[in-house]
Amino acid sequence: MAKAGPGRAHVCPVAAFQKMISGKYKLRIVWDLKDGPRRYGEIRSGLLRGAEGSAPITPRVLSRELKALAASGLIDRRDFGVVPPKVEYRLTRKGQSCVPVVAAIRDWGERHLGEPARAEAAE
Repeated sequence: MAKAGPGRAHVCPVAAFQKMISGKYKLRIVWDLKDGPRRYGEIRSGLLRGAEGSAPITPRVLSRELKALAASGLIDRRDFGVVPPKVEYRLTRKGQSCVPVVAAIRDWGERHLGEPARAEAAE
Protein backbone atom coordinates (compact mmCIF):
# COMPACT_ATOMS: atom_id res chain seq x y z
CA MET A 1 0.00 0.00 0.00
CA ALA A 2 1.24 3.46 -0.86
CA LYS A 3 1.67 5.95 1.92
CA ALA A 4 -0.83 8.72 1.89
CA GLY A 5 0.18 12.32 2.15
CA PRO A 6 -1.96 15.08 3.61
CA GLY A 7 -5.45 14.84 2.18
CA ARG A 8 -4.68 11.67 0.15
CA ALA A 9 -6.26 8.28 0.67
CA HIS A 10 -4.25 5.07 0.73
CA VAL A 11 -4.11 3.55 -2.74
CA CYS A 12 -3.22 -0.05 -3.40
CA PRO A 13 -0.85 -0.03 -6.41
CA VAL A 14 -2.07 -3.45 -7.56
CA ALA A 15 -5.68 -2.26 -7.59
CA ALA A 16 -4.70 0.98 -9.34
CA PHE A 17 -2.79 -0.95 -12.04
CA GLN A 18 -5.65 -3.41 -12.44
CA LYS A 19 -8.10 -0.56 -12.95
CA MET A 20 -5.81 1.10 -15.49
CA ILE A 21 -5.42 -2.02 -17.66
CA SER A 22 -8.82 -3.59 -17.06
CA GLY A 23 -10.75 -4.54 -20.14
CA LYS A 24 -10.52 -7.24 -22.73
CA TYR A 25 -8.09 -5.51 -25.08
CA LYS A 26 -5.88 -2.98 -23.25
CA LEU A 27 -2.94 -5.29 -22.51
CA ARG A 28 -3.03 -6.64 -26.07
CA ILE A 29 -2.99 -3.08 -27.46
CA VAL A 30 0.00 -2.20 -25.28
CA TRP A 31 1.73 -5.39 -26.45
CA ASP A 32 1.05 -4.62 -30.13
CA LEU A 33 2.44 -1.08 -29.73
CA LYS A 34 5.71 -2.30 -28.19
CA ASP A 35 7.30 -2.50 -31.66
CA GLY A 36 6.43 1.06 -32.62
CA PRO A 37 3.57 3.34 -33.68
CA ARG A 38 0.51 1.84 -35.31
CA ARG A 39 -2.54 3.23 -37.04
CA TYR A 40 -6.07 2.38 -35.95
CA GLY A 41 -6.55 -0.30 -38.64
CA GLU A 42 -3.23 -1.95 -37.78
CA ILE A 43 -4.19 -2.11 -34.12
CA ARG A 44 -7.58 -3.58 -35.00
CA SER A 45 -5.93 -6.19 -37.25
CA GLY A 46 -3.50 -7.06 -34.47
CA LEU A 47 -6.38 -7.68 -32.09
CA LEU A 48 -7.90 -10.13 -34.55
CA ARG A 49 -4.78 -12.34 -34.46
CA GLY A 50 -5.01 -15.16 -31.99
CA ALA A 51 -8.63 -14.48 -31.16
CA GLU A 52 -10.08 -17.80 -32.30
CA GLY A 53 -13.71 -18.18 -31.48
CA SER A 54 -14.23 -14.61 -30.34
CA ALA A 55 -16.12 -11.90 -32.12
CA PRO A 56 -14.06 -9.15 -33.80
CA ILE A 57 -13.61 -5.99 -31.80
CA THR A 58 -16.12 -3.32 -32.73
CA PRO A 59 -14.90 0.16 -33.74
CA ARG A 60 -16.73 1.66 -30.76
CA VAL A 61 -15.00 -0.65 -28.26
CA LEU A 62 -11.58 -0.13 -29.83
CA SER A 63 -12.03 3.65 -29.76
CA ARG A 64 -13.07 3.48 -26.11
CA GLU A 65 -10.04 1.32 -25.18
CA LEU A 66 -7.65 3.66 -27.04
CA LYS A 67 -9.14 6.74 -25.34
CA ALA A 68 -8.84 5.08 -21.92
CA LEU A 69 -5.21 4.10 -22.55
CA ALA A 70 -4.44 7.66 -23.65
CA ALA A 71 -6.21 9.10 -20.59
CA SER A 72 -4.15 6.83 -18.32
CA GLY A 73 -0.94 8.04 -19.98
CA LEU A 74 0.07 4.67 -21.46
CA ILE A 75 -0.33 5.68 -25.10
CA ASP A 76 -0.16 8.86 -27.13
CA ARG A 77 -2.45 9.72 -30.04
CA ARG A 78 -0.87 11.70 -32.86
CA ASP A 79 -3.20 13.28 -35.40
CA PHE A 80 -1.39 14.36 -38.56
CA GLY A 81 -4.26 16.68 -39.59
CA VAL A 82 -4.37 15.52 -43.19
CA VAL A 83 -7.14 14.31 -45.47
CA PRO A 84 -7.85 11.44 -45.40
CA PRO A 85 -7.31 11.41 -41.64
CA LYS A 86 -4.07 9.87 -40.43
CA VAL A 87 -3.77 9.07 -36.75
CA GLU A 88 -1.04 7.04 -35.07
CA TYR A 89 -0.89 5.59 -31.60
CA ARG A 90 2.39 4.96 -29.76
CA LEU A 91 3.46 4.00 -26.28
CA THR A 92 4.52 6.77 -23.95
CA ARG A 93 7.45 6.28 -21.56
CA LYS A 94 4.94 5.10 -19.00
CA GLY A 95 3.50 2.65 -21.54
CA GLN A 96 6.95 1.38 -22.48
CA SER A 97 7.66 0.71 -18.81
CA CYS A 98 4.57 -1.54 -18.80
CA VAL A 99 5.89 -3.79 -21.61
CA PRO A 100 8.06 -5.98 -19.32
CA VAL A 101 4.97 -6.58 -17.14
CA VAL A 102 2.96 -7.71 -20.17
CA ALA A 103 5.92 -9.84 -21.32
CA ALA A 104 5.99 -11.55 -17.92
CA ILE A 105 2.25 -12.27 -18.21
CA ARG A 106 2.80 -13.67 -21.73
CA ASP A 107 5.68 -15.86 -20.52
CA TRP A 108 3.61 -17.14 -17.61
CA GLY A 109 0.77 -17.95 -20.01
CA GLU A 110 3.09 -19.84 -22.34
CA ARG A 111 4.45 -21.88 -19.42
CA HIS A 112 1.16 -22.60 -17.69
CA LEU A 113 -1.57 -22.28 -20.32
CA GLY A 114 0.14 -23.71 -23.40
CA GLU A 115 -0.47 -27.13 -24.93
CA PRO A 116 1.80 -29.06 -22.49
CA ALA A 117 0.01 -27.49 -19.52
CA ARG A 118 -3.37 -28.48 -20.98
CA ALA A 119 -2.13 -32.03 -21.50
CA GLU A 120 -0.96 -32.19 -17.85
CA ALA A 121 -4.31 -30.89 -16.64
CA ALA A 122 -6.11 -33.60 -18.65
CA GLU A 123 -4.13 -36.41 -16.99
